[in-house]
Amino acid sequence: MDLDLKLVSREINELLWQSHKTLSTAESCTAGRIASVITAVPGSSIYFKGGLVCYADETKIDLLGVDAGVIEEKTPVCEEVVRQMAAGACRLFHTDYSVAVSGFAGPGGAENGKASVIVGTIWIAVGNGERIVTRVIEEDNGREMNLASATSLAMHMLLDFIREDNRTETEE
Repeated sequence: MDLDLKLVSREINELLWQSHKTLSTAESCTAGRIASVITAVPGSSIYFKGGLVCYADETKIDLLGVDAGVIEEKTPVCEEVVRQMAAGACRLFHTDYSVAVSGFAGPGGAENGKASVIVGTIWIAVGNGERIVTRVIEEDNGREMNLASATSLAMHMLLDFIREDNRTETEE
């Protein structure tokens, strides 16, 4: 893990410790990389409740409550799916925050014979029970770099989300 991810993970650790909030992940293409970065910091067991690697559409549908019709219509690599994955992870693990990722890291080809998804397209969602923010990566730099970029962006999004959430709570 690079220095930037270590620093981000440590800051997330401190914020979650201080706020007594919890976290979960729902990862498709990143296959647990985000959970691994989060749990690399000592003390993460206090706030990290679990992660689900949900490569199969059935897992997204059955365990996270993702709408099968959305997957059928738009593929698993779309904003609506990661939003539903993030909300589903919060429900499944009973957490305050979640991170969800679904994408096509590569190399080549259509996904499960469905509408073609451009290699390097990765959707990320971070949220809580009330609000979810999303971002998309649409750049193919090879599978390993695509996954590294998604992991880094997800961690930075999570840190920003928690900071903003803490500011909002302080103001209330």
